Amino acid sequence: MKLTRPTQFPIEADGVPRKLADPFDFGGGHINHNRALDPRLIYDVDPNDYFKFFNCTNDASNCDLVDAHLYHLNLPSVSISDLKSSVSIKRTVTNVGDTDTIYRAVVESPPGAKIIVGPSVFKFNAFNKVHTFALTFTSLHAVQGDFNFRSLTWSDGGKHLV
Repeated sequence: MKLTRPTQFPIEADGVPRKLADPFDFGGGHINHNRALDPRLIYDVDPNDYFKFFNCTNDASNCDLVDAHLYHLNLPSVSISDLKSSVSIKRTVTNVGDTDTIYRAVVESPPGAKIIVGPSVFKFNAFNKVHTFALTFTSLHAVQGDFNFRSLTWSDGGKHLV
């Protein structure tokens, strides 16, 4: 995954030796204020889930998240350590944009793994503002000692990418 600046030059990490930046280096990125005012889809998280999360990070024996895995939090990012076979998780998105909108999943699977999204198309209207989808991560072959990053983007086919 190589991200570029608006000038199309690759983003480099700070420090020595110089290297191309990865998500550990650039984090959440810079905020585009105009786009932040119009998010379109949100991943709503119950504040109680954060309390569960903090209990898991401080004392794993006191963890009451599903299967004691932090990747079950309803966040837009997913982190799975040591994927050996297959893991399925669920996410829920709420439409806060235009009433009648269709979003399609665009998936970039990381090397050594396959990601399946189901359903991969959402139709939002005045009555149906919330959708839940499953992400299934399957290991295709062992990739040891490396972190891999890719993306799931929801596209309305126009100018909105979530």
